[in-house]
Amino acid sequence: MSAENPAIVEFSVRKVNVAGGVNDVCDVTAREEPLEIRVEGRSVAVVMRTPGHDEELAAGFLVSEGVVQSPRDILEISQCPSTGNSKGNIVDVLLGGAVVNWDSLTRHVFSASSCGLCGKTSIESVFQQFPAVKGDWKVSPALIASLPDKLRAAQETFSKTGGLHASGLFDLEGRLVVLREDVGRHNALDKILGYALQRGLLPLDNHILLVSGRVSFEIIQKALAAGIPLVAAISAPSSLAVDFAHEANQTLIGFLRGETMNVYTHPQRLTIQP
Repeated sequence: MSAENPAIVEFSVRKVNVAGGVNDVCDVTAREEPLEIRVEGRSVAVVMRTPGHDEELAAGFLVSEGVVQSPRDILEISQCPSTGNSKGNIVDVLLGGAVVNWDSLTRHVFSASSCGLCGKTSIESVFQQFPAVKGDWKVSPALIASLPDKLRAAQETFSKTGGLHASGLFDLEGRLVVLREDVGRHNALDKILGYALQRGLLPLDNHILLVSGRVSFEIIQKALAAGIPLVAAISAPSSLAVDFAHEANQTLIGFLRGETMNVYTHPQRLTIQP
């Protein structure tokens, strides 16, 4: 582990060139460790994440699961002491009166398409908790096209490791509000949701979300939990993500590269001609 950056780990590696030559060099990788999330002492999830902003991650997880909606719903988030092999990778959330459905509170309730639920069942289960988004504003395609460079410039740890996903939250002027990186794309977004919850910014109905990779169903559902009307991605969306965004009134943009982008749903939020 790097003393300067706890999100990276240094290794000695042997660099081989097929044309000839071997060198022993130092390389860095993104750190990955499990984090157990507890609610009032009860374990509800274990996620593989990059350490850092763990309190935001726990808070954002509970936002996306529909447990909390405002800062007053959480009294305290504490890091549990290191015991055995835990190395302090446990956080406990003390709620401020929020009612918990313990049977449904699990990381696998609203998972990706691999969870085994059919698309229709997945979408209906989410809409039981979160309404469709609002936001009748418009932004220019040029503004959207400018966001990837801003995201990339702020990815400090990715620049060193090349192994992290990023989520960036932007205002309607294209200014970066917050960026979070993690080995898990859903964790990076949960950290942003936790950041917004702790600062009383929810719902994020005047914001744009940009993710560095592909867009799965889970990413769109988490954006819906935060009330985000426009989700853009550098890579592709899944079919279920497109279906979900359509039903949720969310604008979904994929393959945002250079000056081009694919607008899959609700293009009315972009200042473009039919």
